[in-house]
Amino acid sequence: MFDVSRPEKVNKTFSMPLSLVKRLQEVAQAKDVSLNYLVIRCCEYALEDLNKDSKNNSG
Repeated sequence: MFDVSRPEKVNKTFSMPLSLVKRLQEVAQAKDVSLNYLVIRCCEYALEDLNKDSKNNSG
């Protein structure tokens, strides 16, 4: 059976400095991706890096 599923999503509102939003918009436009997609990827990347740092500092 053919199944098409999408990951569960939730809407949240975050306050960000205008300068950061402008930089993100510029990158998103240059990479031809949505701002939403770019923010998700940046957050995932940062969290993965944070997890790596935590493992390296754990002893």
